[in-house]
Amino acid sequence: MRPGMRQIDRETYRTFALQAAVLAWAALVVFWTFYALDFYLMPGPEGRAPAGPLSRYFAFDPSTDSVSTLVGVNTAVFGLVITVVSIIVQLSAERYTGVARMFLRDRINIYVAAYYVVTGVASVWLSAASHSDYVPRLTLLVMLSMTMGGLVITMPYFGYVFWFLAPQNLIRHIREDAIKTADNGAREQDREDCYKAQAQSLFALEELTDIANNSISGKDKIIASAAVDALKDLAIEYLKVKPHASEVWFSIGPEIRQNPDFVAMDSESLADLEARRTWVEWKVMRQYLSIYNEALNSMRDINYVIAIDTRYIGEAAVRANDSELLDLVFRFMNSYMRSTLNARDVRTAYNVLNQYRKLAESMLAEGNPKAALEAVKHMKYYGLLSFDMELSFVTETVAYDLSSIAQLANELASPAEQAILDEFLELDRPPFVRGNDKALLGVRKAQVKLAAHYLSTGQEARARSIAYDMRDEPEDRLRKIRWQLENVENKDFWEIIDRGRNFEYMPPARRQQLATFFNWLDERDTLAARRSN
Repeated sequence: MRPGMRQIDRETYRTFALQAAVLAWAALVVFWTFYALDFYLMPGPEGRAPAGPLSRYFAFDPSTDSVSTLVGVNTAVFGLVITVVSIIVQLSAERYTGVARMFLRDRINIYVAAYYVVTGVASVWLSAASHSDYVPRLTLLVMLSMTMGGLVITMPYFGYVFWFLAPQNLIRHIREDAIKTADNGAREQDREDCYKAQAQSLFALEELTDIANNSISGKDKIIASAAVDALKDLAIEYLKVKPHASEVWFSIGPEIRQNPDFVAMDSESLADLEARRTWVEWKVMRQYLSIYNEALNSMRDINYVIAIDTRYIGEAAVRANDSELLDLVFRFMNSYMRSTLNARDVRTAYNVLNQYRKLAESMLAEGNPKAALEAVKHMKYYGLLSFDMELSFVTETVAYDLSSIAQLANELASPAEQAILDEFLELDRPPFVRGNDKALLGVRKAQVKLAAHYLSTGQEARARSIAYDMRDEPEDRLRKIRWQLENVENKDFWEIIDRGRNFEYMPPARRQQLATFFNWLDERDTLAARRSN
């Protein structure tokens, strides 16, 4: 359990105990205040009054049936608690699977139920222990205290049950149980116990997926986002366990093979998962893909959260030097893009590409140029695909994102800089360009922005390579590109957008370089000659 989660649990237990203590003391103060007033203001017959209110109270009369009433009180309270809690748990179980199992494993729930059972049984024994000539006063006092305890914890316990069954807390419990199970199972050497832990881990992952999908159907964005984040937390925590895992843990056990997400896979694919040691991560992101498709065109914010969390997993894979997981992250990011383009959801594609760009930039920052170049190639592919599908804005988005990646590669002096630039300049090449002037215009503007960066940093050769690539552009298109870029002076778009920044904005220092760049294009013969030399 993470430190933050331990702190939440400690606070919850402390609150529960404090509420019960306040109610107990309030009940004692009220009772003894009025009992003392009765004793002193309305004393009993002369000569028979005890020395004080305590002596009088503890002078139990065995002839009364007050002892036997404790049995009825404890039984009634326990019955009330069981009835209310059972109804609440059942209602939650209809929406979220595994609730009853988690509820019955919780320490507070076990302790409270045990407390009521012990108090009820002990009070039954006390009722048979009182005789006309003997009252076990100490035992009776203890049972009175326990009965009072059972009464005063009723309301705090109901509050705890509602807290426990809150969706966010259920998600937290599922995630913590899954991490703990994976940790113990991964270190297990016994094959049977290891396979049992695999099954429990799979069940937890699917529980979180069910919560997310049900929340999407119910338009409950907060709970769906919490479930998606829990899957990410689980995957990242698992990376800390993975280096210490046994060989048995990475084998595909019988429970995995029978799982719906694995049963349709051929033997070669299953063998690949074993060899790459990625069945847990594959399952997590397979759940992401399921949730992603469920949310597509209905709850886009969840698509964004999934893309963000997948990027976090990719960044964690780089830090852990797990190339197999990073390759898996790319494959699922590509699957998100494919599903999004098939649904023609331009807005979601725009936001997923933003996370893809950030992932590539983190690869560059972490010193993994090979992975960054791989991401660039994938992004270029989907830019070309969207061009063919006449989703021109997606192609423009890819162009501006590749421009940003190429600029960062230049600033970091990455070994992949030239290869990234070459891929970027391929985005507008035949046979992919088929007269979609709007998309091509956006691609060229992104390339001009990168050239302006090169010029502002004194890298004329790189800027000229972009100018040479644009040497065959029509004059009217070049004038349009220049006019649009020179007239964007505000970095903020005039509408609320998710990225916040206007694609076409350039700082003044770079905007001043546009004149130089377009002057080169006006001298195309000279440009070609320089290129040939």
